[in-house]
Amino acid sequence: MNIIEKILENPADTDFDIEPLIHGSMKNKIPDLELSIDGFITPEQAGKLAVIKQHYDNLKARKSDLEKLILSLAKPYTEEINLILTVPSFKNTFSAIAVVSEIGADMDVFPTAKHLCSWAGLTPTNNESAGKKKSVRVSRAGVYIKPLLVQCATAVVKSDKHPEIRNRYLRLKKRRGHKRAIIAIARMLLTAIYHILKKKKPYNPELYQKADVLPVSREITVEQAILLAKSHGFRIVIPDKALP
Repeated sequence: MNIIEKILENPADTDFDIEPLIHGSMKNKIPDLELSIDGFITPEQAGKLAVIKQHYDNLKARKSDLEKLILSLAKPYTEEINLILTVPSFKNTFSAIAVVSEIGADMDVFPTAKHLCSWAGLTPTNNESAGKKKSVRVSRAGVYIKPLLVQCATAVVKSDKHPEIRNRYLRLKKRRGHKRAIIAIARMLLTAIYHILKKKKPYNPELYQKADVLPVSREITVEQAILLAKSHGFRIVIPDKALP
């Protein structure tokens, strides 16, 4: 934008120093930038450029007006917004506002977190007949909040700052693939939002870290282990000759 403004000051002069006008990270691209402005700009082209810039500035101003209006409407929900901002990957105030605008601030309308996740389209549909599961696709509800949560989940699993989420994603990815693992993490984030709004307490990663630690004293029978393996997609193979 600094280069464009400099050109519009005097379209006939394209021989000026670019370095003071650009960000420091772009200094290695100065030769390419100089090549891009090397040429002749007609008055008509300069006029078009000025109109486009005015339109861009106008859009920025209107966006700012809308953001002020949204922030004013969100003031009664400041506590809930601040609580949502404690959830991993929710750094933008407008992302938190978007969540409140979709699910509200009163979680009593949802009997459980599972009901909320189902409403948001983050729960696989259950279509089973005669022991055969026909579909495990996620429903198409929550057309606004689901993409936001998926975007947040995709960002947070790439970070090492929240191992309780990243480790769970990596485990799920091995068994279910990337897409289903991301949906599961999005469901995890929405479940966390449900509980922090319900209890009015900020996000606590220790709760998830403790949940991932399996008790040493747990026992399971062979039949239960087989059922558990089957439920995770494993096919049980019985060797011809049993080991001693």
